[in-house]
Amino acid sequence: MNASTATVSTLTQSKPTGYVRQLAEAARATSHAIASLDSAQRVALLQAMADAVAAGSDDILKANATDMQRAADAGTTGAMLDRLKLDADRVAGIVTAIREVADLPDPVGQVTRSDVRPNGLQVDKVRIPLGLIAMIYEARPNVTADAAALCLRAGNAVLLRGGSEARDSNIAIAACLHRALRDQGLPAEAVSLVEDTAREHVLELLQLSDLIDLAIPRGGEKLIRFVAEHARVPVIKHYKGVCHLYVDRAADPVLALKLAIDGKLSRPGVCNALETMLVHADIAEQWLPGALAELSARGAEIRGCDRTRALFADAVPATEDDYDAEYLAPILAVRVVDDIDEAIAHIQRYTSDHTEVIASTDTAASDRFIREIRSSAVVVNASSRFNDGGALGLGAEIGISTTRLHAYGPMGLESLTIERYVVRGEGQVRHPDVAG
Repeated sequence: MNASTATVSTLTQSKPTGYVRQLAEAARATSHAIASLDSAQRVALLQAMADAVAAGSDDILKANATDMQRAADAGTTGAMLDRLKLDADRVAGIVTAIREVADLPDPVGQVTRSDVRPNGLQVDKVRIPLGLIAMIYEARPNVTADAAALCLRAGNAVLLRGGSEARDSNIAIAACLHRALRDQGLPAEAVSLVEDTAREHVLELLQLSDLIDLAIPRGGEKLIRFVAEHARVPVIKHYKGVCHLYVDRAADPVLALKLAIDGKLSRPGVCNALETMLVHADIAEQWLPGALAELSARGAEIRGCDRTRALFADAVPATEDDYDAEYLAPILAVRVVDDIDEAIAHIQRYTSDHTEVIASTDTAASDRFIREIRSSAVVVNASSRFNDGGALGLGAEIGISTTRLHAYGPMGLESLTIERYVVRGEGQVRHPDVAG
């Protein structure tokens, strides 16, 4: 898999049946070698990967320019184009993210529970790698490096299937990672990239329950639903991010405006951006007109309920669908609510279980909000944008899960391991009379 020799023509040729199975078998075979590395060896591998990406920055940017041009020619705009774009700073960010993952505490071998039974058995619960993780994602080429770094740091091999729009960028990044693996005396197949992005290969991947331990889709709702509906392998996912900010009657007005601006406008095209703002009626008349004027002046389109429009005439009438929408654009749905009961009920109806924020100086109100909202992150007096692996101290995240399984919220290293029992004895048997 060489970025300098790969061409669009070879990538668009359909590969034979079993193409993805062959990649998965090769990756699976390497998972034992990766799992057997000690922590220091995996740290050294990630540092070598970071060095290789830094050294290959020019090739990565050239490949990304090809992807950007192809996307522009196809009419791609807005959030999708922003997710696809790489520049020198973003490549440097990829390098930094890999090094941050290398510096994280190693979950592999961590004892999460230890007990000595009455019969003298030592029973420990210990974290081990999952094995082979499949990552299916769109647009963002940085995911190629982030996913590889997290999976390898946690002792796993990884099978990557990026979107066709980021094809050349993904190949260039993967080529850097392969060089690092070889330089460390490890098989390059530990990071396997599905270069042929035909949809039938995704379907093939999703059936490989004998090879793939976990699939993680990352992208738009359409992609994630496709994966969930067709997979025979375990899937952890989130469909969309309908994130709410509730401005309580006891909110600090300056702080609440900061949270609204940052949550909606700092980067509208990401899943932790705000989509709906709920405002307590007691503060709405005094706070809302100025707040919405400021948001509008900064480029936000406001879609509001009748009570919102009475206070801010430039608001577009909000429909029921607006409160269920993930815009991924500078659009904010706004609703005035009578009390915290109505705010919580609204969130419980429309939540995507991603991120909900309360702005309030009332500790009782904040505590109730935390108790009654079950989303993967509940935030008090801070931006929704903090529901992110890096911001929460996990390093680069492999995704955000709103599936209530072993991983919920941003998925870092621990989410890429499982716990098993290690039992040490001195000849204990369950039935002494049978065993003699």
